[in-house]
Amino acid sequence: MASSLYRLGTFAARRWRAMVIGWLLALGTVVGLGLSFAGTFTDSSSIPGSPAQTALTRMDHHFPAPDAQSARVVFQAGPGREVTDPDLSAALTEARKAMGQVPGVSEVGDPVESQTVSDDGRTAVAEITFTAKEADEVPARTLDAVRTAGEPAERAGLKTVYGGEPFETSHPPVGPSELIGLGVTLVVLVLTFGSLLAAGLPLLTAVLGIGGTIAAMAGLASMFDISDNAPTLAIMLGLAVGIDYALFIVSRHRSQLSGGMPVRESVARATATAGSAVVFAGATVLIALAGLSVAGVPMLTSMGLASAGSVAVSVVTAVTLLPALLAAAGRGLVPKARGRQAHTEEANGGSPTTWGVRWVQGVLRHPVRNLLLGTLALVALSLPATELRLALTDEGSAVTTDSSRQAYDIISDAFGPGANGPLIVLIEDDDPATVASTASAVEDRLNGLPGVADVSAVEVAGDRTAARLQVVPEAGPRSQETSDLVSRLRTQLPPLAQSLGGSVAVTGMTAVSIDLSDKLSGALAPFLIVVVGLSLLLLMIAFRSVAVPLKATAGFLLSIGAAFGATVAVFQWGWLAGPLGVPSEGPVASFVPIIVMSVLFGLAMDYEVFLVSAMREDYLRHHDARRAVLGGVRATARVVTSAAVIMIAVFVGFLFSRDPDIMPIAFALAFGVLVDAFLVRMTLVPAVMSLLGDRAWRLPMRLDRVLPHVDIEGGGPYGTGTSAGPGPSPEDNRSVGAVGR
Repeated sequence: MASSLYRLGTFAARRWRAMVIGWLLALGTVVGLGLSFAGTFTDSSSIPGSPAQTALTRMDHHFPAPDAQSARVVFQAGPGREVTDPDLSAALTEARKAMGQVPGVSEVGDPVESQTVSDDGRTAVAEITFTAKEADEVPARTLDAVRTAGEPAERAGLKTVYGGEPFETSHPPVGPSELIGLGVTLVVLVLTFGSLLAAGLPLLTAVLGIGGTIAAMAGLASMFDISDNAPTLAIMLGLAVGIDYALFIVSRHRSQLSGGMPVRESVARATATAGSAVVFAGATVLIALAGLSVAGVPMLTSMGLASAGSVAVSVVTAVTLLPALLAAAGRGLVPKARGRQAHTEEANGGSPTTWGVRWVQGVLRHPVRNLLLGTLALVALSLPATELRLALTDEGSAVTTDSSRQAYDIISDAFGPGANGPLIVLIEDDDPATVASTASAVEDRLNGLPGVADVSAVEVAGDRTAARLQVVPEAGPRSQETSDLVSRLRTQLPPLAQSLGGSVAVTGMTAVSIDLSDKLSGALAPFLIVVVGLSLLLLMIAFRSVAVPLKATAGFLLSIGAAFGATVAVFQWGWLAGPLGVPSEGPVASFVPIIVMSVLFGLAMDYEVFLVSAMREDYLRHHDARRAVLGGVRATARVVTSAAVIMIAVFVGFLFSRDPDIMPIAFALAFGVLVDAFLVRMTLVPAVMSLLGDRAWRLPMRLDRVLPHVDIEGGGPYGTGTSAGPGPSPEDNRSVGAVGR
């Protein structure tokens, strides 16, 4: 791999103009096609084959409904008054009629006829149906006109709130908070490199790569169903890994330039060495994200594949476009002199001046104590993860200033929490008499069942081969009590129906969401096993060692546990929820753990590869295990910590996006990277490596013969290029790549 990347880097350096022009043309083509054939992203939580989804499809066959988008208008009278008071009732009727005359509105329901007036008479809910089929197809002018039509009710003293998907506040993939995060990233890059030019290159390549990715996603959305969360997740990960991957290559290139290496040779060497690690690390992230499709959930599959595509583009950009830009910059990237004495001391293994080396030296003075303290701290952070609860987000998860959230809360207070997530019980049989008798028996059973707040009258289908009842739970749609109720219904109702000759199923969007959460929860353990196995295999191939993969996997599990524990503390328990802008406390979105697990796995492998590969290179040259730990940290600490700070800044920017689906992902990744980079990689890894000593680099002969050899960070011959200055020679690189052979 290193030799191929060396040739690629050499070509990019020699033909940098052609490479840059080719990239810009390709990017322009992708953007043009993407915008020309742009489709719409979907908000689908369906799960093909699940009991609720299958029953929902059958129910739609028996009870065909207009293919149109609907919403809710909530009218609430002041204290001591009722919506049926003559003046308020007249204002409500006037508002309903005005809304029904708005172009794009097909019908506005009557709360009295539909029996959606609260027991205290203060609150009424009218369903409004649009002519558009999807929420994003309802024009903004139609929504504004509906709000204007409701002003007479407001003037009469009725609080009027609009809920439902069409009225939900949309969250753009990139907003002010994300731009602030990019600003922080630029500051970190400038501080790391001491050069605006060097700092701008990683940011430029990452933004160009993201631009092409999002344009491609927009075009593909016209042919495939892509989740509306996919673009935000792809941007977040693409920016984070794109900047970090470019940072590693630029840092290696500037280090070689400072030693006097010619520009073209340095570009090729940096592409071969740091680029090999980038390809390896990117491949781990890509495989983990693509593996999300194994869960069989379309929403998760689209999010995983879109993010994997974003990471793949970041890798390709780093090893093709970036080398061309490095060559174009020429000697302008040569770092400023840092002081000859400091440089000499580090070169000779003397007293270092970087905080990372000083920190690791402190760790190595008492490795056992620091290992135990660090592990106990991570275990303590992981304890809250045992109470992790999962559910899909809904309107109750939005910020309190959102109109849909306000309507959700009013309905919950007036009609009970379960009114926002009713269940549907579907009864079917070819014999109409059996349907009728079964529906009557089911209705009687439901009326006495714990956890049921209300049961509607039986509705019979036109062909009389099906009937349905609406069940309002006592608890909210995201609560464990409602999930338990669904389980009880599925356990108790089918035997009752079978005894009468009919069949029964529990469905509705709440039941579909519960099935989806159960499906994702069940996929966590198998996915974790696959990720852990992949981690062990890849690191064993990379470092020709058994101890290093075991240590890295244990560190990854501790990082995951700490990230989940902190997420539970903030999003479920409410710790720091106010300062962080968490809109509501409750279960975490069902897809968060599996996405965080896959992404953090790849990022943890990034740091492991860049840090431990430097230790391995030092060990192969000096055969001193303790010196190798310090040498590896000395070579990578500044870059690894800068990369971690950049990732944290990007993730924190998305944390304040106010999107309830993205916020827990961004927080978990930011906290996970913080823990993994500074506590695991800079504390536990040096402690374990120093305690293992030479044993860290041993691989049984049988495994050595079976496992393939992959050059990572400096392994393998690069070709015929020669080095200048104190940079590593081709002979040195060949000796490094020979480990375990």
